[in-house]
Amino acid sequence: MATRIPPLLEPYLALPDEASLILLTSVLGASSNWLVLRYIYSILKGQDGGENAGVVLVSFMRDGTFWREGAGRMGLDIDHMNSTGRFVFVDGLSGQISGTNATGKSERVLRSTRVNDVEREIGQALGELRTQKKVLIVDQIDALLAISEDDVTSSKLSSMILSLRERAHSTILTLSADSPLVHSQTTLLEREHAALALGQAHGADRVLSLRMLDTGTAKDVSGVMRITSNIEGEEGGKEYLYFVASDGSVKVFERGT
Repeated sequence: MATRIPPLLEPYLALPDEASLILLTSVLGASSNWLVLRYIYSILKGQDGGENAGVVLVSFMRDGTFWREGAGRMGLDIDHMNSTGRFVFVDGLSGQISGTNATGKSERVLRSTRVNDVEREIGQALGELRTQKKVLIVDQIDALLAISEDDVTSSKLSSMILSLRERAHSTILTLSADSPLVHSQTTLLEREHAALALGQAHGADRVLSLRMLDTGTAKDVSGVMRITSNIEGEEGGKEYLYFVASDGSVKVFERGT
């Protein structure tokens, strides 16, 4: 069974404060999948939330099977959590790319990329949770800029995020932060992506950034995590190394250890 929560990350993966925004950024080769799974596990299984915390996971890059299998390796049955009103999955991938149905009976599938339709579907998913505290996790919301119609802009997505945050206890977003998308800004898509990423980073209470090693790849290191925080009393500017094993287990450690 995969290691659940690395000790160094326990303070950061606990149930987020009310009205908070947590941003996870990743680059090609340093995915945030494992981090999202551990947020889900911590919220649903952790002592902070108890039975009063639930999760809506919206993913625009990965289907329900991916998340179900990943959670299963950690000993978390998200189908059972769904049956008890503590977890809802919204598939933002299958309906947009392949037109196929969801991979689970209880999953919601987004059929439209219109901002109003996306917001309505996510809002209904939040309404399905039977918990006092509702945490919204949106995986790769920036993908909407690439797969949606031309009228979807960073400004509209930011407004949608703000509206959804008002209906959730806290919100966790994942975004790509690859250099061409954030720094070059030569195309309309790159400019819109940069505006979305920078805007959310500016408003986030905590940012966990994943990147590759500056020296390239290493046998026992998958990447680098940098944590910055605007939360009062929380120390920011921390940087750790992490290793994701083939079985899904994760180790997080400081440099030189």
